[in-house]
Amino acid sequence: MSLSCNSKALTRCPQAKGLESIEPLVRSVEETPDPIPTTITGTIPSWINGSFLRNGPGKFEFGKDRYTHWFDGMAMMHRFHICEGNVTYSSRFLRSDSYISNSEKNRIVVSEFGTLAMPDPCKNIFARFFSRFQVPKATDNASVNFVKYKGDYYVSTETNYMRRVDPQSLETKEKVDWSQYIAVNSATAHPHYDREGATYNMGNSYGKSGFFYNVIRVPPPGEKATEDSADLDGAKVICSIRAAEPRKPSYFHSFVMSENYIVFIEQPIKLDLLKFMLYRIQGKSFHKVMTWDPQYETIFHLVDRHTGKQSEVKYRAAPMFTLHQINAFEEDGFLVMDMCCGDDGEVIGDFTLENLRRGPGEEMDKFYNSLCRNLPRRYVLPLTVDEQTPLDQNLVTLHKYTATAKKTKPREVYMTHEELHDDELLQYGGLEFPQINYNQYNGRPYRYFYSCGFGHVFADSLLKMDVHTKELKVWRYPGLYPSEPVFVASPKATEEDDGVVLSVIVTPREEKSTFLLVLDAKTFTELGRAEVPVTIPFGTHGVFNEMG
Repeated sequence: MSLSCNSKALTRCPQAKGLESIEPLVRSVEETPDPIPTTITGTIPSWINGSFLRNGPGKFEFGKDRYTHWFDGMAMMHRFHICEGNVTYSSRFLRSDSYISNSEKNRIVVSEFGTLAMPDPCKNIFARFFSRFQVPKATDNASVNFVKYKGDYYVSTETNYMRRVDPQSLETKEKVDWSQYIAVNSATAHPHYDREGATYNMGNSYGKSGFFYNVIRVPPPGEKATEDSADLDGAKVICSIRAAEPRKPSYFHSFVMSENYIVFIEQPIKLDLLKFMLYRIQGKSFHKVMTWDPQYETIFHLVDRHTGKQSEVKYRAAPMFTLHQINAFEEDGFLVMDMCCGDDGEVIGDFTLENLRRGPGEEMDKFYNSLCRNLPRRYVLPLTVDEQTPLDQNLVTLHKYTATAKKTKPREVYMTHEELHDDELLQYGGLEFPQINYNQYNGRPYRYFYSCGFGHVFADSLLKMDVHTKELKVWRYPGLYPSEPVFVASPKATEEDDGVVLSVIVTPREEKSTFLLVLDAKTFTELGRAEVPVTIPFGTHGVFNEMG
C-alpha cells in the first residue's frame, strides 16, 4: 500500500512539523512475569478493584530475522492490578505456537501479516523450492485484544486461532480453533456482548458456494464447568451474508450491534483472492493482497440479532474506511450508528516498522502528513423501507440529525453521514480507539465517548466527546503517548460518566516514565498515576477485569 492519501480529513487537519521519533516505542522489551510495585502520584480511588489488561506487540526480531510490520510483533500481555489504591505491574509474552517455534529455531518460521517466513536454510534446494507452494498455517500470535467467551478470557487476533489465558497470572493456556466449532475461517478481535451474557462476533468462510461474512453467537456461560478448559460449545452461525464481490471480499475489523440488530459494513478495502492464492509463491506477505478500491461503495448489511434474518434492503454510502465503531442505538424506527471513519483505507499497510522508526523532523513529518485522519461520523439507517416508501426523499425524520437516507430504487437506500464533531477536533489530528460506558450504554442512546487523538503517528492525546454538544475535553502533554482509554464505572454511579478512565502512557523520552493514568471521567482531569520502572511498547487494545 502506498503513502498517498486523498482524504478530505487530511486536507482539513493541520500539517505537523518537527515531530519527534517514536522509535523507542516499537523496540523489543523483556517480560516482567512476577508483579512489581509501582510509584503512586496523586490518588488511585480505593473503589477500583481489578486488573487493567492490555495486549500488543512486544518482540520484533528472532536471531537475525526482523519483522516488517508493527502488527507482526509477538504478543505481549500486560496487567496492572489495582486494589485499595495500590497498583502492581506484570507482563508475559504469549506462549503461542508461533512464539515457541520462532524461539526454538531462533528465526522467523511462522508468517505474519506483513512478514513472510523464509524457507528453512537447512533444507536442500528442492525442499526449499517446494515449500513455497505450501499454504502457510495461520498464526496464533494473538496480539490484538483480550476477549471473553462463556466467562473465560482469550487473547485474539484475526485468524481462526485464539489462546485462552489466565487473567491473573497471564499464563498461556490452550489454543482454540474456531473451525472446530463452526464453519468459519477467521473471527474478529472485537466481539460484542449482550446483557444476557451471550457473545457475538463476525467471521469469514469461503468455499465452492462463495465467500460469506458470518454472524456468530456464543451462548452465555452455563453452570461453572469442573474442567479448566476452553468451552465454545453451542457456538453457531446465525446469519451468512454473501460477499457482493466474491473474488474481492472486504476486509473488516469490527461490526455494529444495537439491542435488536447487527450491522456488517462491507467496505472497499478488498482482499484479492487470486493474489492470496499466489502470495507465497510470489514471496509476498499477506498485507500485500489487501487493496483500497474506492470504485466500490460501502454497503451496510442489516441483520435481526434475535432471528438472524438479513434485511433485503441494501443500505449504501460513499466509499469509506472504518476500523472501530463507537456505538449504535435504535430511535423511533431508525438505527443510529456512530463510528470512526476515513476516506482512504491505505493506512493499514503503512504501519511498517521502517516507517515507525523514521528519524525526527522532516522524515517523520512526511510520513505522518501522508496518513489519513479518522473522524467520528453518524449514519442514520431507516429500519422500515418497503414498496410504499417514496423515492428520492430524505427518510430521516429525526430533525436533530443532519444525516440523510434516500430510497434510490426498490430495496436500496443511499445514506450520507453527519459529522459528529466540530472543527476543534481537527487540531488533535482526528481520533481513534473509541470507548464508551459499555456495560450500561452499548446498543442504547448515550452521550459520551472516550478516544485517542492522533497528532502524531501514535496517539498523543486522550479525548472525551459529548455527542449531544460535540464539546471536547482533552488530556495532552508533550512526549507522552496514551493507549486506548477504558472506562470503569464507579460502584454508586448515577450518571453515564460517573467513573474513571484508564490509559497506559508510554514515552520515547529517557527523562520521562511509563505510567498508568487514572482520569476522573466526568471532569477529564488526572486523579493519579502509577509509574512503572520498566519500558512498555505502544500497544493495541485492553479491558478492565473487575474483581469480586
